[in-house]
Amino acid sequence: MPQRPKIIVAGALGKMGKAAVETFLANSDRFELVAAVLRDLGNVSEQVKQDHEQRGVKLIDNLEAELNQGGVDILIELTTPDSVFENSKLALNSGVRPVIGATGLSDDDINELNSLSQKQGLGTIIAPNFAIGAILMMKFAAQAAKYMDRYEIIEKHHEAKVDAPSGTAIKTAKLISDNNGQNQSPQAGEISRGELHYGVPIHSLRLQGYVASQEVIFGAQGQTLTIQHDTIDRSSFMPGILLASEKIMELDRLVYGLENLI
Repeated sequence: MPQRPKIIVAGALGKMGKAAVETFLANSDRFELVAAVLRDLGNVSEQVKQDHEQRGVKLIDNLEAELNQGGVDILIELTTPDSVFENSKLALNSGVRPVIGATGLSDDDINELNSLSQKQGLGTIIAPNFAIGAILMMKFAAQAAKYMDRYEIIEKHHEAKVDAPSGTAIKTAKLISDNNGQNQSPQAGEISRGELHYGVPIHSLRLQGYVASQEVIFGAQGQTLTIQHDTIDRSSFMPGILLASEKIMELDRLVYGLENLI
């Protein structure tokens, strides 16, 4: 791994992006944050620009131009579903490893990024959730699915989250399906029964008061099992972002889910 990998954070003024910028600055002995990408630099106040410049972080709104200058090792992709795929392809084609926390990638998108990652010989990490507790929740749910064949997911997020179901819920459904795939929960084909992903009903709530929460509920004769994870503050995601940023320098392929790295 090169000395202090050089980092760009895309989506730098979003809630996750701001926390990531602060985290990399606080870990400047391990990483060098060189730029922060946002959509519209013209609407950013001079005070915000000065605050970042004083700490050695360029604010930019042209990711491609920055990548073309070279010298960047990792792109932290924390934007929105409408830009995450193109930004990640751009990074790989520029010789930069993407750590993708934004959701909205389809199976076809992931397959294309996987092929491009292999072609370039560069690591790519797609992390539906960076919280270590959430990763453990998904792993425990996958184990439970081997023994209990009725299950549903309820995921709850802040009202500003732009996608539903969440990437974490979809990834959990895939892990459950990979370990069982025989869900016998009755399906009436009605919207109120949840949206099916990998044969698992997912129910999405978007309300004030939540950051992120997910329950995986299993049912069996005479019993239920609930595996739940609650994110109280976005700081819970930061150790996972640092872990991904370290591990990606050792990879030459795409990894989908931090559970494959811990």
